[in-house]
Amino acid sequence: MQKAFLFVVIVFLSINSLAQKDIIVTLDSIPKIGINSVPVAELKTVKYSDDDLKRIDSLLVEAKFDSPLFDSFEYVLDDKDITTTTTQFVSPELLKSRLAEINSTTPFNLAFNPALEKVINSYLKHRKKYYPALMARAKYYFPLFEQYLDQYDIPLEMKYLAIVESSLYPRAKSRVGATGLWQFMYGTGKQYKLAVNSYVDERQDPVKSTIAACKYLSFLNNLFNDWDLALAAYNSGPGNVLKAIKRSGGYRNYWNIRPFLPMETAGYVPAFYATMYIFKYNDELGIYPDTPSIYNFQTDTVQVKRTITFDQITEKIGVDGETLSFLNPKYKIDVIPYVKKKNFSVRLPKNKIIDFLDKEREIYELAAVEDSLREKPLPKYFEMDKRIRYKVKSGDYLGKIARKFGVKIKDIKRWNNMRGTNLKIGQGLYIYPRRM
Repeated sequence: MQKAFLFVVIVFLSINSLAQKDIIVTLDSIPKIGINSVPVAELKTVKYSDDDLKRIDSLLVEAKFDSPLFDSFEYVLDDKDITTTTTQFVSPELLKSRLAEINSTTPFNLAFNPALEKVINSYLKHRKKYYPALMARAKYYFPLFEQYLDQYDIPLEMKYLAIVESSLYPRAKSRVGATGLWQFMYGTGKQYKLAVNSYVDERQDPVKSTIAACKYLSFLNNLFNDWDLALAAYNSGPGNVLKAIKRSGGYRNYWNIRPFLPMETAGYVPAFYATMYIFKYNDELGIYPDTPSIYNFQTDTVQVKRTITFDQITEKIGVDGETLSFLNPKYKIDVIPYVKKKNFSVRLPKNKIIDFLDKEREIYELAAVEDSLREKPLPKYFEMDKRIRYKVKSGDYLGKIARKFGVKIKDIKRWNNMRGTNLKIGQGLYIYPRRM
């Protein structure tokens, strides 16, 4: 059974990393390895060779895209300020009591320990001023998150993960390209049906990216039968969590395997716990949310019938560009494309829907006039989710190939697991072209 499980994990990771195809391993086909199904004593005997673990690590870490949330939003998880002495804003006794209260109502393991205490006090010291605006954004996004978390039978507290990942900025982008509220890398987003093209990045779509995150979280929890471990795997990938379990002697409690996890992941789960704690006790901590400019239930969508820009909508119905950007973050260049057999819509405040419908023809006429006067046409709509295999020719080098397909050298290296830049004539390269 254990060998079969390891085989499934490695096959899944190999497919995920190298083939870049849709996931073909169903959740029901993956055996659970939770405390209730495989005793710890048996788990210790699972034969994870060093080569196996090294391979899993290379697939997850070197490729940089097997965990959709591998690279975290730096502002939120930059915990260098907690390595020094931290002011005590919450006494250990009060913190123990409050964590115990949260722990009694959640599937997560919020046990008191000095590391978590330090993170919480550090956040209260260094980041307290940012929480009112963050909580205002949460009032817009949390009801949306909760709808889908409930649908996929995921703890509603998982909504705090998006805060740790992106501070609830749907256009947040990490230094290695992880994008959106849930910080999906391009390859993994593609696996979860998140399209990226010249106009649209669905990793920045609050609804579609949340559904994708729910699917990935469901997979991870089914794999580990533990939400704390699912969180850790969400950050560094299941391979590193499996390795930490082995190195710890078979323990499955997050705090017991924490010393054996990558440094970033060791700080990742406490950041999640600290965020949950501060949101639960914000009144007692003297943190009060700003009033949001709009709630999600105050918005609705209208399908467009031609390509239009945010500016054209603003000119005709008076919705400011900042509001349009906030409500429609998936549109990369503030343009809503029209493509046959594609349903692109604009999200607007409900009190502007009638205005849009009344002036829809005027908006399209304005768009036609501006298109005719445009010195340079808008970019051609081009889906960036088709993989090709390129055969290296004489005179080729990575820079030349990258320019040919409108991609970056580092992306070609990542897609093909390349460490260097040397090429051989006849060598095959997998490429996801931005242009042909």
